Amino acid sequence: MKRLLLILAIAVLCIQAFAESHYKPHISVGAHGGIGMSQVTFSPSVKESWVQGITMGVSFRYAEERLVGVLAELNLSQRGWKENFEEGPLDYSRTLTYISLPIMTHIYFGPSRFKCFFNLGPEFGYMLGESISSNFDYHNPTQAEGWPTKDRMTEQMEMEVHNKFDYGICGSFGCEFWLKPRHSVYLEARYYYGLGNIFPSTKADTFGASRNMTISVTLGYNFRLK
Repeated sequence: MKRLLLILAIAVLCIQAFAESHYKPHISVGAHGGIGMSQVTFSPSVKESWVQGITMGVSFRYAEERLVGVLAELNLSQRGWKENFEEGPLDYSRTLTYISLPIMTHIYFGPSRFKCFFNLGPEFGYMLGESISSNFDYHNPTQAEGWPTKDRMTEQMEMEVHNKFDYGICGSFGCEFWLKPRHSVYLEARYYYGLGNIFPSTKADTFGASRNMTISVTLGYNFRLK
């Protein structure tokens, strides 16, 4: 029995030593910035197009396994939508500024100097403020010169955001190039789809759905702490 316990203890120590030599935890912090194109998914639908905004933030990444880690970010991002008047003289866009916290699984692969990666997970955000850009009185839009003759939804132009808290799913793909053992730069494309509605969505309300949707491209820098 003593020999068996001794063999088991040696085996456990060997396994631990092997694991430590092959799976050392990696901890990195970084910063990133870029642009995003956003819309709001309305139901009933609204004639809209993409509106451009900025996105920037800081990140923390922890990887204990060879190919899988966890990525958390704190971001400032602009979302919203732009009304589509089909090349007409009218212009209306609404920008919603959020602070957001995505927490994602980080999957990476490739040689030591150049890696590709996937990120996937939930994102939570809170609206800090909003701004509206318009060349007509959006409180009385149908009175504007050049207003389309066809019926279209107008309530969303002056409706106040009811739910400042937002949540959804985000996924991304990118590539990372290591300049030195502790320094790397990366390029990432990300898609975010909100699951919460910015406007009231009961049966008695105008919209059954009003969800944020954003496609963004960012350039970032990581510094490996460990």
